[in-house]
Amino acid sequence: MTKVAFITGSSRGLGKEIALRLAEQGYDIALNFARNRKKAEAVQEEIQALGRRCEIYRANVGDVTKIKEMFSQFDQTFERLDVFINNAASGVLRPLMELEENHWDWTMDINAKALLFAAQEAAKRMEKQGGGKIVAISSIGAIRYLNNYTTVGVSKAAVENLTRYLAVELAPLGISVNAVSGGLIDTDALTHFPNREEMLKDAAENTPAGQMVEAADLANTVLFLISDEAKMIRGQTIVVDGGRTLLV
Repeated sequence: MTKVAFITGSSRGLGKEIALRLAEQGYDIALNFARNRKKAEAVQEEIQALGRRCEIYRANVGDVTKIKEMFSQFDQTFERLDVFINNAASGVLRPLMELEENHWDWTMDINAKALLFAAQEAAKRMEKQGGGKIVAISSIGAIRYLNNYTTVGVSKAAVENLTRYLAVELAPLGISVNAVSGGLIDTDALTHFPNREEMLKDAAENTPAGQMVEAADLANTVLFLISDEAKMIRGQTIVVDGGRTLLV
């Protein structure tokens, strides 16, 4: 039976890249998006052109009720779930002293709370077939200071810690859980950063690998973590940044 992968926040950027790569690997794909249905449908068409089945589900993953509804809809169209990629992310980019309670809540809900409750739903379905793979997407802001990144950085640190707890408690169900932390990638999301040009310049000039990280680099790591070759890697956050975080 064809394996199925579910990717949140997959109508653009890294989520789209991962979805397409998984489709190329023979997976049928479940896409989640929050706002732009046209972009999600465009990705759906690309996946279908690869000969794979693809369904799309609209949901704000920061809302637990919406997560449960999304997985109920998933059950109506797919009979199994093999891979779940927690990619959807958002956040308020402001200096720490300008943050308000709703900024904190919004960012933590979508970036951290969503992983816990979506992983619960994914695990229920994976358990039925004897196991599966879960990969969460983090960022280097979880381990080092970035300007205007307080809410996102803290939420991603929570993602990485939650990955460890999930890895231990879901292991008896045959489910492996890991995270991938990316360096700066020039995607649509980066346009929301007020210091975008400065960040791009830094990545281009100061990455030891001699070039910026691309979405394909993170997707490659995701594909490795869901492969049998990575079966003994559990609860780890793999940093894919070309060595940038090794330098001051």
